[in-house]
Amino acid sequence: MTTEVTPTSVAPKRNFNFLFALTLVGLLLLLCIVLSIATPSFATGNNISNLLRQGSMIAILAIGQTFVIITAGIDLSVGAVVGFSTVVVAGLLQAGVPIPIAILITLAVGLAIGCFHAFGIVKMGLPPFIITLATLTSLRGIGLLITNGSTINITNEAFTLFSRESFLGVPNLFWMVVIVAIPAFVFLHLSKWGRYLYAVGSNPEAARLSGVSVPKMIFIAYGLSSMFAAFVGVMLAARLGVGNATQGDGWELQAIASTVIGGTSLFGAIGSVHGPLIGAFILATIANGANLLNVNSFWQRIITGVLIIVIVFFDQLRRRNR
Repeated sequence: MTTEVTPTSVAPKRNFNFLFALTLVGLLLLLCIVLSIATPSFATGNNISNLLRQGSMIAILAIGQTFVIITAGIDLSVGAVVGFSTVVVAGLLQAGVPIPIAILITLAVGLAIGCFHAFGIVKMGLPPFIITLATLTSLRGIGLLITNGSTINITNEAFTLFSRESFLGVPNLFWMVVIVAIPAFVFLHLSKWGRYLYAVGSNPEAARLSGVSVPKMIFIAYGLSSMFAAFVGVMLAARLGVGNATQGDGWELQAIASTVIGGTSLFGAIGSVHGPLIGAFILATIANGANLLNVNSFWQRIITGVLIIVIVFFDQLRRRNR
C-alpha cells in the first residue's frame, strides 16, 4: 500500500513564496519607474511591445527549466534545442508541410530530446549536467550539418505574420506565455504530479518509498523542458523568419538565471511558475533599459551575476534555517 505525498511535506512555504513574489514584483516595478524617468523612450508603446516580445521566449524557457531544477537537475541544452527547432520547423515549412503539422512535429522532436535526457539520467546513470551538455554541443553540430551551415528562409507569410501581430494591444508572443503558464501553474501547484516533482527534488528515496515513480517524474520534467524549448524555437523562427542552428546561443544561461532569480532553488524542491516569469522580465527590462541608455552590455552581465549570487546566498541561508 502506498502513501500519498502531502503538499505540506514537499511544497515551498506559502508565506515565503508570497513575500518573495511581492519582492520580485516590486523590483520589476522599481526598474520600470526608474527607466521611465531616465529615458522617455522606455514607456512608449513600441518599446513596451518589444520588451514583452524579448522577455516572452526566455520566460517560457525558464518555466521548463523550473520543472527540471525542482527535481535537483539541470538542463543546459535548451538554447541548442531552440536553435535546432528553428531548423526543423523551417525545413518542414519549406517542404510544404501545413503550419499546424509542422509545429506539432517540432514539439514532438523537442519531447523526444527531453526523453533522451531522462533516459540517460535514469537508465545510464549519467549526471544531468553531462547528458544535457553533450546534447547542447551535438544539436548545434547536427543542425549545422542538416543546413550545411546555412540559413533556411521561411517564406510562409501566415507563419511569420503571427509573431508581429497583437491581440487586445498585447503582442501575440506574450499571449503564448499566458497559454503556457496557466497549465504549467495548474500542473505544478494544483496537481499531484507537481507535488511528486517537489518530492523527488527533496528526497528521491523517500519519494520512492511513498509510492512516487521517480523515473517517470524525471521523464516528465525533462520532456516538458525540451518541449517548451522547441515551442520557443517555433516562436523564434516565426519572429525572425529563418531557421538557423546557431540561434538561441546562450539562452540556456538566461533561462537558468531567470529561474534562479525567480526563487527556484538550485538544490531542488523549491520553485514556482510565477517566479521565473517575473525573473525573465526583470532580466529583459534590465537589458532593454541598458540598450536605451547606451550602457555597455558588459554591465548587464555583471548585474545579472550579482543578482544570482545574492539570491542563491539567501537561498542557502533559508536552507540552513529550515
